[in-house]
Amino acid sequence: MTGMYQTSIGAHNHRSHRDDDYKLPHPVRPITDYFREAGFFTANVTEPAPGLKVRGKTDLNFTVDKLFDGKHWNQRQQGQPFYAQINLPWTHRRFVKNEQKPVDPETIELPPYYADHPITREDWALYYDTIGILDQNIGLIMKQLESEGLLESTIVFFFGDNGRPHFRGKQWLYDGGIHVPLVVCWPDKRKAGDVNEELVSAVDITAASLYLAGINVPEYMQGQNFLGPKGKRREYIIAARDRCDETVDRIRCVRTKRYKYIRNYYSDRPYTQLNRYKESEYPVLRLMKRLNVKKKLTPEQALFFASNRPPEELYDLQTDPHEVKDLSGNPKFEDKLIELQQILDTWIEATRDQGGIPENPSVVEFYLERMKKNYDERIKACYKEENMSLELFK
Repeated sequence: MTGMYQTSIGAHNHRSHRDDDYKLPHPVRPITDYFREAGFFTANVTEPAPGLKVRGKTDLNFTVDKLFDGKHWNQRQQGQPFYAQINLPWTHRRFVKNEQKPVDPETIELPPYYADHPITREDWALYYDTIGILDQNIGLIMKQLESEGLLESTIVFFFGDNGRPHFRGKQWLYDGGIHVPLVVCWPDKRKAGDVNEELVSAVDITAASLYLAGINVPEYMQGQNFLGPKGKRREYIIAARDRCDETVDRIRCVRTKRYKYIRNYYSDRPYTQLNRYKESEYPVLRLMKRLNVKKKLTPEQALFFASNRPPEELYDLQTDPHEVKDLSGNPKFEDKLIELQQILDTWIEATRDQGGIPENPSVVEFYLERMKKNYDERIKACYKEENMSLELFK
């Protein structure tokens, strides 16, 4: 919504500014301000096709006076251009079975860091089922635009807001957590089916959207346009994770086309430090905790269940796409490690990364109590049903 890194605008801790009237720092403004000033109608669409209803979720971590003009592009004046945002809940958990075309769990190729178990296969099959339902609903939206005569004058961006909702995915800086889909559909279907392997950050989508609308991209904006003859190319992207729900953390990464550097600021803590939402909603996490206690995990699978984590991790994504062979201690890669360390240090300073500023303890305590209230009983029921010791939860 801003084309800025969350760490630069104070929005990096999960849901930290939902109720405190927190404002964006000057001169940052939401993208809809720029569209509105250029004459566009802005909509947070809640029924993009007949019978297809969505929440219109914004999930902002700041407060603005006016974000959208309405809930559908049809509320605009005749002939007025529009910017519409449609937030589709699929594939957020919980997953939904695709009755029309269910995925066979036995056909799934699992990453090596997941236990090959019926529970894992069933969970992933439902995930793919839900992706299928998402795809069907996107088709309904595209048909609706076509039926209204808008498809031939509308540019459509489709992208994910986070990685896959499995452990070691969403909220983590491995590619399972930060590599999201991005599809751009042009009215004239130019380059249809082409795949672009360039590195793009989600903040760049904001700048590209303004560029395509003929609106100047503000100089302060950290996102950069990647489309057209003047599109810029990134040599690397930066990703960050801080507190999520009640789980306090700070992780940063540099991702080039070939290498991934991760810095763990809380290296004394396990990867699987307590997160009640994940304990209740991720059955494979509970499964693998149980298998880990019984020492039935492979070395690659056991990595994520270590009692602590290294301060740094380095992966060669060309030879190790699953990021299970940490090269940070290998002398052959010392120069690459130093290079990526310096890139991250420079970025932290240049973007004024606020992750090093301690969060107000009362905010953390609020989310701790909230998560306890919402999930403790659900977790206990899950563990009881699966005949697991609650010690694994604690």
